[in-house]
This record gives sequence, C-alpha cells and structure tokens, in this order.
Amino acid sequence: MEDAQILRLFNARDEAAISESRRKFGPLIRALALRLLQSREDAEETENDTYWKVWNAVPPAQPSPLAPYFSAVCRRTALDRLKTKTREKRGGGVYEESLSELAEVIPDGDDGRTYADAVALKDALNEFLSALTPDARLIFLRRYWWFCSVEEIARSRGMTEGAVKMSLSRTRAKLKTFLKEEQLYETD
Repeated sequence: MEDAQILRLFNARDEAAISESRRKFGPLIRALALRLLQSREDAEETENDTYWKVWNAVPPAQPSPLAPYFSAVCRRTALDRLKTKTREKRGGGVYEESLSELAEVIPDGDDGRTYADAVALKDALNEFLSALTPDARLIFLRRYWWFCSVEEIARSRGMTEGAVKMSLSRTRAKLKTFLKEEQLYETD
C-alpha cells in the first residue's frame, strides 16, 4: 500500500492504518529497535509504542514519506527506553560509545538550548550530511543513527576497522568545522 493510502487510513482513524503500517514498515522498525535495544521483548514493545505514537500524531501531522517518520519515532522511542534501562544498570555499549564520540562535536540536548536552536542544528546536520560523499555519509549514519559497531561497518563495507575509524574521525572533524562556521558550535 502506498504512503498516501496509509495516511488516508490514519486520517480516517481506521485501525487498518496500523496493520498496513506494520506490514510495510514493521521489518524496518523491528530491525532498528532490536539494534538499539539488543532485546527482542524491548524491540517488540518499542515497535508497538511506535505505532501508537504515530496513531496519536496523525492527524494533525501529515508526514511524507512515511518510512523516515516511522524510523524517527521508533528511534526516539527506543532511545528513551534505552536511557531508562541504562539508568537502571549502568553499562557501556555501542550506543554510549557512539554518543561519546560525538560529544565534542554536537552539544547534548540538556544544555538549555531552545527549540529553535534544535531545529537549526537539525537543519545544519541535514545540510552537512547531504554534502558528504555517499560512502562517508553511509559510514557516519551507520555509526551515529543506526549505532552499528565499527566492526560491523567495516565488515559490511569491505573495509578495515582502521579505515572506518579514520573516516569517522575525519567526518567528525569536518562536522565540527561546519558547525563552527554555522555558529552552532561554541568554542571554549
């Protein structure tokens, strides 16, 4: 079923919107949630929460295309669940490792920034990512959006781990420079 048809079902408050969304986006949502949470039960709960959140957001939201919207909702939901679990048992993982790599480049969300600042940062990140080479963008997104390990990225790209680390390091340095130029990064 096409995105527009699924949106019409959501707008009509037809419960078939959930089953059609599950059919079309379920594998994507489950894979993302499982990657972040490393637990089938938590991933299933996150998937269900994602459908519920989209049900409550549409209408009035009219996202297009739907796949990135479902991915973003799932990712936020999974990260919230992961933060809660991490608070309960402090443990390191790919999630924490990835975020620590970006900590010197992108300010965290708890620094008093306004919604407008967050939107400006999001727009700047999208602009930055669109200017990267396809390989650099894919490596960056696999690490910091999908939270893949360096080893996984290297294996899937046919690269050495050192080459992946170097690509990520260079991209983070470019991002830091870009954010400074956009006045979205404050130097100490």
